[in-house]
Amino acid sequence: MKIPFLPQQSGVLKRIVQYSILGLFALSSSLLSASSHPTQAQEKVGFSSRVINLAYQTSGDIVKVKKVVEPRFQALGVKVNWVGPFPAGPQLIEAMNAGKVDIGNVGETPPIFSQAAGVTEVIYIAGRVPSRGLGQGVVVRANSPIRRLEDIKGKKVAFQRGSNAHYLLARALAEVGLRITDVTVVGLTPSEARDAFVQDKVEVWVGGDPFLALVEKTIPIRNLRNASRINTLGGFYLGRREFINKNTQLVRVFLEEADKVGEWAEKNPKDVAKAFAPELKIDESVLETVARRRTYRLRKLTPAIIAEQQKVADFYFKEKIIPRKIDVREATLPPELSKAITPDRLK
Repeated sequence: MKIPFLPQQSGVLKRIVQYSILGLFALSSSLLSASSHPTQAQEKVGFSSRVINLAYQTSGDIVKVKKVVEPRFQALGVKVNWVGPFPAGPQLIEAMNAGKVDIGNVGETPPIFSQAAGVTEVIYIAGRVPSRGLGQGVVVRANSPIRRLEDIKGKKVAFQRGSNAHYLLARALAEVGLRITDVTVVGLTPSEARDAFVQDKVEVWVGGDPFLALVEKTIPIRNLRNASRINTLGGFYLGRREFINKNTQLVRVFLEEADKVGEWAEKNPKDVAKAFAPELKIDESVLETVARRRTYRLRKLTPAIIAEQQKVADFYFKEKIIPRKIDVREATLPPELSKAITPDRLK
């Protein structure tokens, strides 16, 4: 069964719900060919697929740019297929639930929204080291009469629903006694939300790097609240459950190489900027700012990290942003399988 993507302008929750019902029946042709007729040797070493479908977003992916996994997978006889770019995490998860993506990374919020919508095919496989939150913000123009977060009550606010921007806004509003329902939400993809703000179509924008760093260099703005002490988990690598169960070695190889290049990236922001510039078409000086504000390394999933993610999910339910209470642990792997896919280098 072939299921087309819905327009980006429709509600993220609506899209995820549709995919939760239908997406499990949709498998890409590349995935079908990848999982068919595994050799005995492949089964013994912990994988059956001959293709691995990796997702990347418009904000850039260091693993893709540096091509660090291709040599390892080529040696195993596995083809790397990069799928994207996706405008944000919700769209990436839609593709994963439809069988078009095997591994991808997103922020804290998208997997919570998908699980609340009934998606069971998407699971957590690793965490990302959190940043200081400087690469996100609730932003207005410098000459705006809006000077405090409380002043955005009743205003149009543009952001990607179901993303970390959603969580930043909801938590920031809660700090000053407001709720999401106190503003007019303009649901757009990250790049569309940026454009709406730059073109003065909305007064308030909730966005993140690299778009935030680019706007900072372009027009005078005021960041009313960054993500410091809010988006503290750093995000996650997610996997498609069936693929992870059948390809533990491939997942382990991917996570190992992703962490290695992440360690390099955190030590070499200038080189990271040079690597991203041709693909993102953004000036290297802006990308260096992005690199210095990002974190790239991975960390193993622990009960403490899952408990923190549960707090995020509980906040969304309390604020009536998601339709039901969820148990994050249901989207995690059994301990023995989690250990099998987790490289020793992850702390």
